[in-house]
Amino acid sequence: MLALVNIFSRILINLAILYTRLILNLRGLRMQNRTVIIAVALVVIVVVAASLAGFYYINQPSATVPVQTTSTSPTSPPATIQVVAGENFWGSLISQLGGTHTQVLSIVTDPNADPHEYESNSADAQAIANANFVIVNGAGYDDWALKLIAASNTPNQKVLNVADLLGKKQGDNPHFWYSPTYVNETVKAMYSDLLSIDPADTAYYTQQYSALNSSLGVYNSRISEIRQKFAGTKVASTESIFEYLANATGLDLISPPAFMEAVAEGNDPPAQSVVQFQQQIQSGNVSVLVYNAQTVTPLTQNIKAMAAAKGIPIVAVTETIQPPDVSFQVWMNAELISLQNALNAQALGQ
Repeated sequence: MLALVNIFSRILINLAILYTRLILNLRGLRMQNRTVIIAVALVVIVVVAASLAGFYYINQPSATVPVQTTSTSPTSPPATIQVVAGENFWGSLISQLGGTHTQVLSIVTDPNADPHEYESNSADAQAIANANFVIVNGAGYDDWALKLIAASNTPNQKVLNVADLLGKKQGDNPHFWYSPTYVNETVKAMYSDLLSIDPADTAYYTQQYSALNSSLGVYNSRISEIRQKFAGTKVASTESIFEYLANATGLDLISPPAFMEAVAEGNDPPAQSVVQFQQQIQSGNVSVLVYNAQTVTPLTQNIKAMAAAKGIPIVAVTETIQPPDVSFQVWMNAELISLQNALNAQALGQ
């Protein structure tokens, strides 16, 4: 670089000498012509000097500027996994599995509303669009969530559709969380999905999975107790929500299927099924009536009143966790205790 400086200096000195000689040789010319020539010479010298300066600047060694990089690899797990559950029964379970490594939002939680009739809003759409992991019930229970997932089309988002996991379809009974077998299968799938999203924390999720299974053991044990003592006992239900739990406990659910399915779907039951249900209640052959407190209609209230008049114990169940701040297993175990007490009372003739 020093050699370049020397060369440039020599060129500039030579230009200055040439300029001086030019002025001396122009003394004999007319003033106007001499001024023009001098001006042109000055312009040439300035252009050459500027070009040399630019060349020098370009060829200077540039300082190395470190480039800051941020990893945006789609396979990198988020610091905290953002989870959205369509309903709080699945939200409770994934929250217990994910622990401090997840932030869970459950959308359907209102104890005073029928989840079958839920209508999504812009906040739900935004939450699902931003989620790393979305859990839906499926089988027509929360189609609003599936529409939001399709609309957002979030890259690398994991979606667990419980109905698809269980091989169920629209038209099947969607109350999968009332089946202990289906709950266990869903929890296992949640665990696997967390591992696929965040494999680096496998040990933590495995510990959480073990703890959750132990906690669910109380609920599973109570189901076994009811089955051992009351299997075959005739019971009725105003809605299909109780069907899976009736099967798990071995109880004989005799309510007309057409009645239960129509109420679950928000439709009027066929007249024949209404008459059949009323006759079952009046006959006294039903030991317990299970009543869905979140899908109340004048018809189901009438059935409930008839059962009360006949001295039939009534057990209230709900679609979503009640109260909303307790865990899935605490909620479910409380319902099982109510069922067990009602069956015991009826068996004792109380």
